[in-house]
Amino acid sequence: MAIEIVTIGGSVRQNNNTDKALAVVIEQLKKHQDVKVREIDLGAIEFPLPGKPLQDPRVKEFQHIVRGATGVVIATPEYNGSFSSLIKLAIENLGHPSALKNKPVALLGVAAGRIGAVKSLEHLRSVVSHVGAIALPKMVSIDRVREKFEADGTILDEETEIQLRGLADKLLGYIREAVCPKFVLEDLLQA
Repeated sequence: MAIEIVTIGGSVRQNNNTDKALAVVIEQLKKHQDVKVREIDLGAIEFPLPGKPLQDPRVKEFQHIVRGATGVVIATPEYNGSFSSLIKLAIENLGHPSALKNKPVALLGVAAGRIGAVKSLEHLRSVVSHVGAIALPKMVSIDRVREKFEADGTILDEETEIQLRGLADKLLGYIREAVCPKFVLEDLLQA
């Protein structure tokens, strides 16, 4: 069974630190031959505000991609003590029931401060759990993120790199141990 992971970054700033951290996770995921990674550029999609009509067909494509994924990685910067409004808007536009329902989701947060993105990740975990996702227990919060990467994205901190690569491995481990056997069993029952 091929594993398809969708990655969603919550910042549209040029050369942002969220994407730098997410790139390490993506690199680790791509080391596995049975894994396909689909990177979503939220900045390229015009999400309507809740209650407004859908006009951009890329929103439906986004829903379809997430619905078809085996697992999801959501990365967010911490803004004003919470996750980015772009991530919230994307989640709001994943349909009802949410395309995240029953999906294992790994959460990553970055922040400039010394306590990291703990608050934003707590909020994000609550929201994704509310829409039915399976938020994995080990979130990764990167503190002092500006000190952890070069401008070109090169990672400077070994412990941060271990955490980011570990996030990818934990998501794949959960999928291989809990999700894949479930699908194989369902296939056998239907045969």
